[in-house]
Amino acid sequence: MFGLIIPMLLIIIAILLVVSNIRIVPQAHAYVIERLGAYQGTWQVGLHVKIPLIDRVAKKVSLKERVVDFPPQPVITKDNVTMQIDTVVYFQITDPKLYTYGVDNPIAAIENLTATTLRNIIGELELDETLTSRDIINTKMRSILDEATDPWGIKVNRVEVKNIIPPQDIQEAMEKQMRAERERREAILRAEGEKKSAVLRAEGKKESAILEAEAEKQAAILRAEATKEAAIREAEGKAEAILKVQKATAEGLKMLNEASPSKEVISIKSLEAFAKAADGKATKIIIPSEIQSLAGLATSMSEIVKNEEKEVEA
Repeated sequence: MFGLIIPMLLIIIAILLVVSNIRIVPQAHAYVIERLGAYQGTWQVGLHVKIPLIDRVAKKVSLKERVVDFPPQPVITKDNVTMQIDTVVYFQITDPKLYTYGVDNPIAAIENLTATTLRNIIGELELDETLTSRDIINTKMRSILDEATDPWGIKVNRVEVKNIIPPQDIQEAMEKQMRAERERREAILRAEGEKKSAVLRAEGKKESAILEAEAEKQAAILRAEATKEAAIREAEGKAEAILKVQKATAEGLKMLNEASPSKEVISIKSLEAFAKAADGKATKIIIPSEIQSLAGLATSMSEIVKNEEKEVEA
């Protein structure tokens, strides 16, 4: 019975040793294995069994991308302005072996390397360039850090300048400058608005004057056309009246000719026409010889009539 217990115990101990040395590597992780103190290999995702008392897991490495936010670092610009800059580094472990044996405390190493690199880059820039060159600073730092961390099995994906904090007096001066710039822009915008308004008013007056001139021109044209039309109508009326008078005169002459008036009638009509002419205000009257003889005849007849009346009275 005692002889059976010992083998059973040995079997149980062996099973426990095997079970205790079974390792499952999860996703996005890697295990660095040492055998008798020397690097033996790197376990990737899956089930693995190590040799008891000989193999050991030296380091469990996460292959996920990490983000490290470093505290602000004092840096001096090219124009001797001291400011505080804090950065954020995004990195990923690509070689667990190099990460395990390449550097002691990799995070501290990256932080110090970031600080020295940042000081070198900012030292080549002036204050204004530092405040407006974040992309340039980020690109240079990422390139330098990525190259420097290759022996550590680390890949630097991105470096971002989180905050740039200049001294208090510089901040106040910048705020005054920004305020002055805003006031200048406001004055420019106001002046441009007034200019545009004046231009629009002038254009409105110009268009109004043009329209008034056009309207006056059209009115003058219409008045001229109306005057012309009235003159044409008046001339046509006069011409028509003259034609009617001439026609009436012609018809009268025609009727006289048809009537065959005697010489005495014509003489009397001439005398009546002369009487109408003499009734005017003319100072000189030219009397035709025929009318003079008629006048003499009329005078003689008048004297004869007067003599006859005297005889009758006697």
